[in-house]
Amino acid sequence: MSAQPPSHSPYLAVEKLLALRGPNRWTRLTALEGWVRFAPVSEPHEDWRARLDQWVPSVQVGPLSPDAMYFNLSTLLHDLTLALQARNETRLSFARVAPTSQGNLWRVIVQYDEENVGRAAFDLAVRMVNAALTGEPLDVLAEREAVTDLADDLCLGPSTRSMVDAALARGIPIRRLTEGSLVQLGWGRRQRRILAAATSQTSAIAEDIVQDKNLTCRLLREVGLPVPLGCPVSSADEAWTAAQEIGLPVVVKPLDGNQGRGVALNLTTREQVAAAYDAAFAESDHVIVEQFAEGDDYRLLVVGKQFVAASRRRPAHVIGDGFSTIDELIAVANQDPRRAAAHASALSKIKIDAVALAVLAEQGFAPESVPPAGKTVLIRRNANLSTGGTAVDCTDEVHPTIRDAAIEAAQTVGLDICGIDLVAIDITAPLSDRNGVIIELNARPGLRMHLYPSDGKPRNVGEAVLNTMFGPGDNGRIPIVAVTGVNGKTTTTRFIAHLLTQTGWKVGLTSTDGVIVGKRVLDTGDCSGPKSAGSVLAYPETDAAVLEIARGGVLRAGLPFDWCDVAVVTNIGVGDHLGIAEIHTPGELAAVKQTVVAAVPPHGTAVLNATDPLVVQMANDHPCRALFFAIDGGHPVIVSHRAAGGRAIFVRDGQVIRADGENEEPFIDLTDIPLTHGGLIQFQVENSLASIAAAWSLGIDDELIRLGARTFTPDAEHSSGRFNMLDYHGVSVIVDYGHNVDALRSLLGAIQQFPHERRIVVYSSAGDRRDSDIVEQGRMIAPHFDEVWLYEGDYVRGRKPGEIMELIASGLDGSERVARIESIFGHLEAVDMALESARPGDLVMIQADTAYTTVRHLQRKIETR
Repeated sequence: MSAQPPSHSPYLAVEKLLALRGPNRWTRLTALEGWVRFAPVSEPHEDWRARLDQWVPSVQVGPLSPDAMYFNLSTLLHDLTLALQARNETRLSFARVAPTSQGNLWRVIVQYDEENVGRAAFDLAVRMVNAALTGEPLDVLAEREAVTDLADDLCLGPSTRSMVDAALARGIPIRRLTEGSLVQLGWGRRQRRILAAATSQTSAIAEDIVQDKNLTCRLLREVGLPVPLGCPVSSADEAWTAAQEIGLPVVVKPLDGNQGRGVALNLTTREQVAAAYDAAFAESDHVIVEQFAEGDDYRLLVVGKQFVAASRRRPAHVIGDGFSTIDELIAVANQDPRRAAAHASALSKIKIDAVALAVLAEQGFAPESVPPAGKTVLIRRNANLSTGGTAVDCTDEVHPTIRDAAIEAAQTVGLDICGIDLVAIDITAPLSDRNGVIIELNARPGLRMHLYPSDGKPRNVGEAVLNTMFGPGDNGRIPIVAVTGVNGKTTTTRFIAHLLTQTGWKVGLTSTDGVIVGKRVLDTGDCSGPKSAGSVLAYPETDAAVLEIARGGVLRAGLPFDWCDVAVVTNIGVGDHLGIAEIHTPGELAAVKQTVVAAVPPHGTAVLNATDPLVVQMANDHPCRALFFAIDGGHPVIVSHRAAGGRAIFVRDGQVIRADGENEEPFIDLTDIPLTHGGLIQFQVENSLASIAAAWSLGIDDELIRLGARTFTPDAEHSSGRFNMLDYHGVSVIVDYGHNVDALRSLLGAIQQFPHERRIVVYSSAGDRRDSDIVEQGRMIAPHFDEVWLYEGDYVRGRKPGEIMELIASGLDGSERVARIESIFGHLEAVDMALESARPGDLVMIQADTAYTTVRHLQRKIETR
C-alpha cells in the first residue's frame, strides 16, 4: 500500500459566503462574495502548480511571494470558481478581489448563474486550492461531475431559458420562484408567470384534454383534422386484438404520457405488441393502440394563433464502422458536448432501455453487436429528443395547409403553446388523406429542438411565447422608488407612498416599520431588507412600490430589483453603523448606499441631498438625471445644477419652490405641510422636499401631490415614531426613533424651536455603534436636558448588560445642566418613570426603541389617566 501524504491544516478557510442576488456595490450581476481567511503558505507541496494545471489547465497561478500571496490565491480562487461553472450555454466572466482591514482576510467576489451551483463551485475551488498546496488527495474528476450534475438539475432548461432571455432582452424583470422552472416575469399587478413551456395564460382544461390522447383524437376528428385510428386497451391481449382490428403496423403508447417515454412504433407482430404494452404500462395505467402512419416525423409549434416553428425529427440511431459494438458507438455519440443526461442541453444522451432492446432485436442486433460499416441502426423508433433523437429545422418548408391545420388543432383543444406531432410523406405538399396525420398534441412542449436544431436555422421561439404575454412596449414593470440614506429614510418612504396613493394606486411599502400593500399589513418590524421588498414586488395587486433600502440588506444580498425609476438618498453625514462589515468611513458607507443610484436607468431620476458632499458625488458617478433638494435655494450645488438645466426643489419665504433649469414656480406653503410643523422642524422640511421631488419625478399630478402633502400628518398613523408630538396632561412629549449622531443633532436643533424651560430625555443607542459614537451622543445630550433617563431595550446587539448606558453616561460626565441621571433596564419602564418625574409645562423627548409600541403606550396612558 502506497504511503499517504502527511495531513496539513488548510491554507484557505471560508468564514462566510454571501449570495448577492441583485445589483450590489461590486457589480449589477448576481455574484457570490466569499470572506476567505488565509494562512501563510511557507512550504507548498512541490507539485502544487502541476496538480492545478492538470485539473483546470485554463487557470493561471501567480507567485506566492509574501507581498502578493493573498491577492494571487484570491484571484486563483475566483478563476477556478468561474471555470467550474462553465457550461455550453453559460460563460461567466465577472470576478474581483478586495482586501479587508485584516491582512489575511480577503473578499472574493465571483459571478454565478444559479446560486447553489455557484456555491458548490466555490466550495470545490477552495478544496482544490487546499489540496494542491497541501498534497492531500482529491478526486477532482468526480467532484466536477457532481457540480455538473447539480447544474443539470438546477439550471433553467432550454425552454424556460429562452423565454427568460427574451424577457431580459425586452427589459422585463425576472424572479425565479423555485429551483424548478417556475419564473415570475414582471412586478406586482403586471406580472406573469411561466413554468417550462406553460404560461399564466395556459388553460388547465386544455392541458387535461391533451393528456387524454383518445379524447384529443376524437375532438380533432370532429373538426375534420386527420388523426390515426386508435383504441384504449387494458392488457397485452387486448392490445393485440385492437392492433388486428385497426390494421398492422400499429403504435403502442401511454394514453397520458409525454416526452416519448414508453412509445413503440411500427409494430407488426404479437410479440412486439405485447412487449410494447408492457413498456407503455410501466409509464401509465392507461395504454392506447393506434394506427401507424407512414412518413417522416415532424414537430410543429404553435404559439398563440401563430405557427412559429417546425422540425423534422430522426430517431436515436448510430451508424456502423465495421469494428465497434453498438454500445461503443452509442458511447461515442454521447460524447457530443450538446448531449446531456438531463434535458438542459440541446440534445439528450442515447440510452439502452427495454424499448431500445426490442428495437435492436427487431433489426437483428444486440448492444454488443458490431454492425457493418455504413449501416444505420435505430435505437428507438420514436424521434423524441428526450430519447436521444435529433431534429432539423424545416420551418420555411411547411405547406400553408399544414400550417393552418396545426393552428386549428391548437385552438380546438385551447392551448396557447402547443406542440403538434405530425407524420407526413412530404411536408412541402398540401395536407391530404395521403399526406399528413396528426399523431399527438403536446402541452408544455419542449422548445430546444427549435432553439438548437441539429441542423438548420435556430428559431427564437422564446420571444414568440413572450409576445403572447406582453404587448408591444409592455415591460411588465411598475413604478419603483428606492429610498436610502442614514436618517429620514422611513419618514420619506412613508411620505412618498402616501403621495402615490392619491392616484388611486395600491402602493406597496417596506420600511423599518413593516410591509404594507394598500391597507393590508403583510409584516411588522424592521422590514427594510430585500426579502420584504420581494414580497411587495411579488404581490399580485401592487401598482407601485416604495422601498426603504438599508445598508445591511445591500451588503448581505444586493438590491431586490434590477432597476428603479427613482432613487432617493436623504443623507450620509458622519455615517452610522461604522466599523461593521468592513465599512469604516462615511465614504465607504456612501459607496454602499449609492447602489440604489446605480440602479436608476438614464431616463430615471436620482433625488439627492445638495448639502451632503458624499451624496452630491453620486450624481457625478452615474448617468441618470439628478434632482437636488435643499432648504436653501442659493446653495452652490443647486445654483450650478440649475444653470446646467437641471431640476431642483428648495424653500424660499416659507414656500416650497420647484425649479427646472432657470424656470421656477411656488408649489406649496410649508404651513400646508403638517409634517414640518409649520416649517419649524428642518429635518422634516428636508424629508418633505425629497418626497415631493420623488412624486414629481414620477410625473404624478401636481394637485394630487399637494393633496397628499396636506394630509400626511406627523402622527402614529402616517409616521409613527418620527417626531410625533403628544400632550400628556400639560407635558409636551416628543417621540422620535433617531438614535445616531446625525439624527440626534437634528432632534436637538428641532427642540430649540420650542419654549419649554425644563426638559427631560429618555434615551438609548443601538449596541452596534462604535463606542466613540455612543459616548458622543451623551456629550450632545448634556447641554440640553435637566434630567436624563437612560435605558437598554431590544437593540443591545451583543453588548454586555448596562454597557450602552455606561457609555452614554460617560459622555454626560461634567455636565453643568443635567441634574439627574437614571439608568433603567426596559424601555417602557424608563418612559413611565420619566413621565412621573415631569411637571406640566415640561418637555419630554423620548428616543423610541420600538416606535409604534411607544406611541401606543403613551396614547393608552393619556386615555386612562
